[in-house]
Amino acid sequence: MAVDAALDRLLGPVTEVFFGLVFHSVDVGSVSLPLVVVWLSVASIFFTAYFGLINLRGFAHALRLVRGDFADPSHKGPSHEGEVSHFGALTAALSGTVGVGNVAGVALAITMGGPGAAFWMVVAGFCGMSLKFAECALSVKYRRINPDGTVSGGPMYYLKEGLARRGWPRLGW
Repeated sequence: MAVDAALDRLLGPVTEVFFGLVFHSVDVGSVSLPLVVVWLSVASIFFTAYFGLINLRGFAHALRLVRGDFADPSHKGPSHEGEVSHFGALTAALSGTVGVGNVAGVALAITMGGPGAAFWMVVAGFCGMSLKFAECALSVKYRRINPDGTVSGGPMYYLKEGLARRGWPRLGW
């Protein structure tokens, strides 16, 4: 028997339970609404309000950062340990956010849903910016600078370190 078939037989039931929990849907009228969509919507609206519309207030500052207005003129590239160039940070953020699936998904949604779909995607994107801001801020706050000068960060670090500092180290394991 192939290894993938054995793993599928072993882990398939566990995966189905996990999938059922994460993507559990409730019927709202004639529409089946996954609870993960509700959770992400509530979180993005919360962070938009909590940060005081940071996606609008910080837009001009973000453009100045990417343009390099705050860079040390004596350095061409990153000047401190763990620092990334402005263009490098922008391209890394874009590559992690925008993909072929997103572009195709937008085209499909507008084709199927019309102008209403475009409107709700703009609203979701606007609120989603605050959620992304919170994620990036945590990633920078809890990043690690390795002995060789490379930087490691992301959810696996801010969940582990952030929850440990709050007294819940087992949740971030």
